[in-house]
Amino acid sequence: MSGKWWAAVVMAVAVTVVVAPSATADPDFYLPPAQVPSGAAGDLIRSEPMPLAWQAGTFPADATRIMYRSNDTHGVPNVITGTYFDPALPWPGPGSRPLVSMAAGTQGQGDQCAPSKTIGGVVQYSPPANVRLSYEAVFVNALLSRGIAVVLTDYEGLGTPGIHTYVNRASEAHAVLDAARAAKRLPGTGIVADGPVGFWGYSQGGGAAAAAVELAPEYAPDLDVRGAYAGAPPADLAATLERIDGTSLTGAIGYALNSIAQAYPESRPLIEAETNERGRAMLADVQDQCVAETLTRYGYQRSADFTRTGESLSTVLARQPLAVELLAEQRIGNRTPQAPVLIQAATNDDIVPFDQARQLAADWCARGTTVQFSENGLPPVTPGLAVNHGLPYVLGAPESVTWLTDRFAGRPAPNNCSA
Repeated sequence: MSGKWWAAVVMAVAVTVVVAPSATADPDFYLPPAQVPSGAAGDLIRSEPMPLAWQAGTFPADATRIMYRSNDTHGVPNVITGTYFDPALPWPGPGSRPLVSMAAGTQGQGDQCAPSKTIGGVVQYSPPANVRLSYEAVFVNALLSRGIAVVLTDYEGLGTPGIHTYVNRASEAHAVLDAARAAKRLPGTGIVADGPVGFWGYSQGGGAAAAAVELAPEYAPDLDVRGAYAGAPPADLAATLERIDGTSLTGAIGYALNSIAQAYPESRPLIEAETNERGRAMLADVQDQCVAETLTRYGYQRSADFTRTGESLSTVLARQPLAVELLAEQRIGNRTPQAPVLIQAATNDDIVPFDQARQLAADWCARGTTVQFSENGLPPVTPGLAVNHGLPYVLGAPESVTWLTDRFAGRPAPNNCSA
């Protein structure tokens, strides 16, 4: 690891410990027009300058809060917000400045959790347990330090009205792809309309980045996609649901059920019938929470405590044809990315199962995609606390940033599909 790279990482980590007020935004900014404007997916609806507590002059970037047009999981036009970062440093590589469309990891389901509402101040706290930490600032800064522009989507329903469609494959892929289009349509930036694009995400964001790169050829063929980094992607929600149950992030199951009910209203009667009173209360609670509060209130509980029969939710859903169908619809790996992909996965990940990430790599390899599958062998550390899920994101950053930078520089992508 070079000294220059290490200095950039130290700088990026340093900014995340700043405790500052939220970057203020007119509350009306997040209120969409009464009707989604006509036009194309990725069209800008509005934008405004966004102050950063960790900014010195124009360094590391000028930030702009954006609202743009996208589509929900059924292709119905919707409105999404996000943040664009225009780097102060030049792009030292060949060609025009590249753009990374970043998909955030789990933030929560309340509107106050939207990345564009938190990343300006990095850390915010509201008593008694509502802590909002924008950990993605570390990775945004790592990319900015390479002269790479970044656009960070809020996803559907975070910040804007409606329930956030957490880990919904199509909705999140659309949000990531259309964020890149919207950034390119923002005037006065250092990127160009036909410039190169990459995707980045870990955990929930890893699933979104993976969904975006495989959907890009059919949904956004106009984008010049050079590669995608997908860390700990929950490509198989059924397997992930079973693994996460009883861990510190049990409450994220509530996010997923609320998401399914939002995107597929026909599932709502099933969810209501199979949850008990405590389960229905949990679902109502978490839809307005950020992840720290959800962890505090519902960590280490069992989904069996929330079901009508006292069985685990995995058991309940496995015997419901509609649930099986909807979970299968979220499966990533059934399409063929046309750009190379880096998948990182930890062998002892206690939240997102390693085997299903490895299966995603195998599925894409079988389709002819160039895939580099990178394993992290961190030994188990207090299983269920999510250390073995979160820490590999940081440990893998030198590889992921370098890998994506190399794709923009035109270097051949490594491929261990035959390994």
